[in-house]
Amino acid sequence: MTRATGAVAGAASGSDFLQLNVGDAPAGGLADWLSQQLRLAIADGRLPLGSRLPPSRVLATELQVSRGVVTEAYRCLTEDGHVAGRGRGGTVVVAMPVTAEPAPTGRPPAAAGRDAPAGGRGSAADRVFRDEPDTQVFATLRSVPAQVDLTPGVPDLAAFPRAAWLRAERAVLGELSASALGYGDERGAPGLRQAVASWLARTRGIRAHPDEVLIVAGVSQSLALLARVLQADGIAEVAVEEPGSLGARQQLAAWGVRTPPVRLDEEGVRVDELRASGARAVLLTPAHAFPSGVVLGGERRRELMDWACQPGPGGLVIEDDYDAEHRYDRPPVPALRSMMPERVCYAGSVSKLLAPALRVGWLLAPPRYREELAAAKRVSDHGTAVLPQLVVARLMESGTLERQLRMLRRRHRRRRDAMIEAIAAHLPDARVHGAAAGLHLMITFDGTALDDTALAAAALARGVKAQPLSWHTQRPGPPGLVLGYAATTPTAIREAVATLAEVRHDVV
Repeated sequence: MTRATGAVAGAASGSDFLQLNVGDAPAGGLADWLSQQLRLAIADGRLPLGSRLPPSRVLATELQVSRGVVTEAYRCLTEDGHVAGRGRGGTVVVAMPVTAEPAPTGRPPAAAGRDAPAGGRGSAADRVFRDEPDTQVFATLRSVPAQVDLTPGVPDLAAFPRAAWLRAERAVLGELSASALGYGDERGAPGLRQAVASWLARTRGIRAHPDEVLIVAGVSQSLALLARVLQADGIAEVAVEEPGSLGARQQLAAWGVRTPPVRLDEEGVRVDELRASGARAVLLTPAHAFPSGVVLGGERRRELMDWACQPGPGGLVIEDDYDAEHRYDRPPVPALRSMMPERVCYAGSVSKLLAPALRVGWLLAPPRYREELAAAKRVSDHGTAVLPQLVVARLMESGTLERQLRMLRRRHRRRRDAMIEAIAAHLPDARVHGAAAGLHLMITFDGTALDDTALAAAALARGVKAQPLSWHTQRPGPPGLVLGYAATTPTAIREAVATLAEVRHDVV
């Protein structure tokens, strides 16, 4: 972007607001400069919470720049979650940037991450990364502040459609009868079960009756319920992808289910290894494997169907439809549930479309498990909260959720591209996996002896939060990192990757 034409040569190009002086801006980087100045003012208290920014037209006139420069800067701050539009109330500061403590001096970041005394930044990294990850590791990592959070699986929470949610909530409450506020059906509100069935038919090619839909508190509860029901059916092992989600393994293990690993290659799960494992069930993320991003190929799908339909009890596939909606450079792939409904337990949620805090998801199971799963849900919590269910149903039926998805895809694509470009510039030997879809990238450093846990600890000591690939593996493999990009601005992504490159030299 360029400065507005027609400004008088030598005229002042500044504003009383924050004493901004365009002369301090680098050539060709006015919007980035302005957003940075505003971000600093929010961080140091010159723009406290609730402050209103000048109208974009007014500030552009004062700075003698095009209005597009100001609107782009405001857009960046909105994506960061620092400001929000309030209609006639203007653009208001709603959150302060999270700043990281400086890394301890006198030692390299890797040492700071592991050996610093209690109470410092090093102690936080030490708590997270010193030992093998336990069941509290994700909660512990979330509690550690960081300047840039590249945690995978986190959507852009600043993009949550607050206005649309409030409209839908008001509409739901206006129509809701008093009796509907009592204890509901543990299988879920009928309105949401109908909306989910229609949503899956439109977006995933799954034909299901609403009675087949069980509403749950996210995919994690789906796994917990399945673990209990499958063990009662004599299934004590569920094979998992290698690499595969540490969180999913922990959820199954918490209920006593063993999780033998089955390798993935470029076509997806190795069905020959699945057969050799002897497991009667397998947990897959076929649309976008976590963390590798591999898509289950057509030939491999046919092999999997042969395995599931083998004589005798057959095999059961637990399909976590992870990141299926978030695709950028490839066509959609059909859900396994659409191909063999009698052999697939299908799990999904709105956590990556709206927000994890809603705890709204769904589980579709073969007939032989439906009643047992509903009974397990009843014993667990008497059903998911009804009001959020009905609001989600309204968003699905009104088309709001599809519009939200289209907006997120455009935003996520820009952030993914920024991360790929930054990796190419700062970590040229890193191999990038899973770029065509999802909310994260996996990078590996093939042929090196790098300790990826030490790298993640060193990065955290420098204010960058990421997960080591070794957390998500059960067998030895190349070191790497799993880097989320959906919740982070392009500028912050570039800075974070540059920091990763710097601390890498200290842990090699």
